[in-house]
Amino acid sequence: MSVILGIDLGTSSVKAMLLDSFHGVLGVESGKYDVGIPREGYAEQEPLTWWEETKKVILKLKDSHKEAFEDIKAVGFSGQMHGIVLTDEGGRPLRPAILWLDQRSKRELLAIQKKIDFEKMGNIFKTRVYTGFGFPSLMWVKEHEPEILSKTKAVMMPKDFIRYKMTGKIASDVTDASSTAIFDTAKRTWAYEVIREFGLPEEIFPPCGESMDIAGYVTRECEKECGLKEGIPVVYGAGDQQAQSIGNGIYEEGKIICNIGTGGQISAYVKDPVYDKKLRTHTFCHPIDKGYTIYGATLCSGMSLNWLKNKILKIEDFDSLSRMAGEVPAGSEGLVYLPYLTGERTPHMDPCAKGMFAGLVLGHDRRHMVRAVMEGVTLSLRDSLSIFQELGIKCDTIIASGGGAKSREWLQMQADIFKKKVIVCEVSEQACLGACILAGVGIGLFDGMKQAIEKFVVFRDEIYEPDPSNERVYDRQYERFQNLYRNNKEWMVN
Repeated sequence: MSVILGIDLGTSSVKAMLLDSFHGVLGVESGKYDVGIPREGYAEQEPLTWWEETKKVILKLKDSHKEAFEDIKAVGFSGQMHGIVLTDEGGRPLRPAILWLDQRSKRELLAIQKKIDFEKMGNIFKTRVYTGFGFPSLMWVKEHEPEILSKTKAVMMPKDFIRYKMTGKIASDVTDASSTAIFDTAKRTWAYEVIREFGLPEEIFPPCGESMDIAGYVTRECEKECGLKEGIPVVYGAGDQQAQSIGNGIYEEGKIICNIGTGGQISAYVKDPVYDKKLRTHTFCHPIDKGYTIYGATLCSGMSLNWLKNKILKIEDFDSLSRMAGEVPAGSEGLVYLPYLTGERTPHMDPCAKGMFAGLVLGHDRRHMVRAVMEGVTLSLRDSLSIFQELGIKCDTIIASGGGAKSREWLQMQADIFKKKVIVCEVSEQACLGACILAGVGIGLFDGMKQAIEKFVVFRDEIYEPDPSNERVYDRQYERFQNLYRNNKEWMVN
């Protein structure tokens, strides 16, 4: 038996999967943590909390799958992107990690945009710099916490810190590093010219490897803490978007994924560093054949529904929300929701964008609000799909994943709003599966990516086809949705 451990360090939880190289998924465990919001617009987490929860889920797998755990041959990673962990010379975090949904760096972002025009951003980064990305977050630390930056010996992405705790090696991988927006994406290396131009210390940026390369080996200290055998190879891993695409069966061009998790993305694999010249989408490095991922992002996807569930409706579970949404016709009888609770990326790239409900009448109730939130998130993702079509990226099938793939109602909305048939992978933890596949290919357990994906990625029999009558409703709703932002963006400025 050859077993792989895949770890996905998400925004709200860490998940770990054991994958048997012959028989498939053996088990998954998870541990939760919260996003700290010490001030409005801030979003932080303690890296050591990640490590403690990671150890717990690994030990749970050890307890529940004792024999398989002893046969672990490799460890792979997936992780939340864009955020930064600053560590001292002993690898200790100097402050809480600044996450992807953080907005504190608005002033720093403006300063960056004054010095780097869109053409230069496109040529180097292949994406527009945005709040929550590593570059403006580092500039915020430079401006507001210079004593922290002076003590910093390394900047890592979230999953890189966990890999460091396992191997003792400080490094990043090109997929995650490219998401910081201070990376030369086509050359697959740090943008040292920009780093020097903005007065950041070059030496804090770690070496970057490709996702399937071996980054190090489990240390004796790690074995003591979580039971993994000393000497197990650990690959660099990938950003969660790229790992999740692999776990959804993407190994070539021509397929598009819609992931609705805490945030949401429409993404595609491309061989060349294609990017939107208006910089409404993001192009980052991808593990397969040194290719690229292009995607559009909606910041508050599942987070929007979670906000409605916890803060407004006080409802216990998501299943009841899906049932409520199913009781309301397509279009929510005129109620429209903008999911811009933490600003928005694609297509507006506006950290000041605000959420709203529009079109409320006395006949609306909480069911309409639930459905409108689901529809609003999906309409926002349609913005990304529209840009893909402008760039000539086409497909007739959407692979749905994340929390949005667990609701039949939401899956049908995606089919109707995107006007595409929608399919779903049998394995629900696609980022974990992608992390396992990266590690398995990296150490030679599989002949290649195509073989591994075709072996482990299986799709459900059920296919969601677009309903023509709902398509017409959503075309009208989409026009209202777009006009809401256009007509109200002036008052959204903080």
